[in-house]
Amino acid sequence: MRQPRSITSGAVHLRDMRFIGMPRPWSTLLVAVLVPFLIEGCDRFQNQEKLRQEVLSADPQFAQVLQKRDQLADRMTLSKQEFAVKKGQLDGQIAKLRDELTQARRQVDQKIRQLNSQLDLDRQRLALALSMAQEEFKVKQHQRDSLGRSISRLRKALKGPGSTWTSADRAKMDRELAQLLEETTRLDHELQGLRSHLRLLKHKQALLRL
Repeated sequence: MRQPRSITSGAVHLRDMRFIGMPRPWSTLLVAVLVPFLIEGCDRFQNQEKLRQEVLSADPQFAQVLQKRDQLADRMTLSKQEFAVKKGQLDGQIAKLRDELTQARRQVDQKIRQLNSQLDLDRQRLALALSMAQEEFKVKQHQRDSLGRSISRLRKALKGPGSTWTSADRAKMDRELAQLLEETTRLDHELQGLRSHLRLLKHKQALLRL
């Protein structure tokens, strides 16, 4: 059977805390804060012991059950303590593993940046080629639009009243129209080739992304 704990011994220990390298005002404050909790704990313990005595006086055979209960409680306390120790060890290991993982991630990121930079020159060449091709496409597209407007004006003029133009004038305008149409065909072909070239350059850029 468990023996009641001494309230006096607990009070003595608490009183002695004032002298362990602690200024008196602080030790006094600590005592004032802890004493109510100590008294409450002692009261709870006394009430439990009183209850045990009351039950055992009525049924002494119940002592075996209480002994079993106390043993189980002790084993549960021990299990909790073992868990606390194990948790502390694992927490330390987890913290160490997290640090190692963070360091490994930094190293991998740095290596990836270094490897990726080895394609920087190729990317720059592609970017320059794409920029030049886009500029050439704009120039030729502008030429094509200008030719289209010239062809529209010339055709409109040719469809005017017949008395306005001589046969020589019409022949000259027909030759000019034929030249413009030929130039338009050439530009359309070049523009189509530039579109294919631009698409190829963009696909190359996409393939060089890591």
